[in-house]
Amino acid sequence: MLPTTSSSSWAALTHRPSPLLGECQLTFIDRQPIDLKRASAQHAAYCASLQAAGIQVQVLETSPDLPDSAFVEDCAVILDDLAVLTRPGSPARQPEVERLAPVIARVRPVVCMQPPGTLDGGDVLKIGKNLYVGISTRTNPAGIAALAEAVQPHAYRVVPVPVHGSLHLKTACTALDDETLLANPGWIDLTNFEGLRILPVPEEEPWGANVLRIGGRIWAQTTFPRTLEVLQREGYIVQEIDCSEFLNAEAGLTCLSLIYRV
Repeated sequence: MLPTTSSSSWAALTHRPSPLLGECQLTFIDRQPIDLKRASAQHAAYCASLQAAGIQVQVLETSPDLPDSAFVEDCAVILDDLAVLTRPGSPARQPEVERLAPVIARVRPVVCMQPPGTLDGGDVLKIGKNLYVGISTRTNPAGIAALAEAVQPHAYRVVPVPVHGSLHLKTACTALDDETLLANPGWIDLTNFEGLRILPVPEEEPWGANVLRIGGRIWAQTTFPRTLEVLQREGYIVQEIDCSEFLNAEAGLTCLSLIYRV
């Protein structure tokens, strides 16, 4: 069942889509046209939905010249104790971190990741004091080791997870609560999530495993109705939202925000 934790103690950093969004990085899908006007409207609705839930939303416009800049999740891992500024696996995306760094430094002490490590925030799934980190096309073992070193003083446990069918770990799975994982079993090795209950998404909706959880609230894509049925049948109360245009950018709901406690 969905926890009743308030969302009033949470904040979100978001970034308006770049005019160059159609030139974004792609790995596992073919390029499709992206309607920038529709994507911008969906992004605005996403921010409004978070605000309506009592979340403090900051909308940035720091990188309009960078196609992937709306996907702020990849630029940092923000924990209660610190923020780790990442080094994205795509070199074209690394300037995004530099531009976001001053904003993130205002909310947390920061640690900067150095070469040869690469890590995208979309590969980091926090469940309690466990950080599950995808070994993906964007995140390498050196990046995982750097993250582990940064968070070790704060008693976080880092668990590497091979990702073999999607861009990021959180494309393939996200947490519904601290005991339950919504997952596409075809894209990751679930043996790394020992002790968690696994709720598989319907096979016909492989992208449905990416939901946004903030405190006791969950947002899920309207475009995955079978997944919504599964969640509702399990007793979760879900806020439906349409960010379908971003699927053409190989992105999900978590990609569009950096969530942290205030």
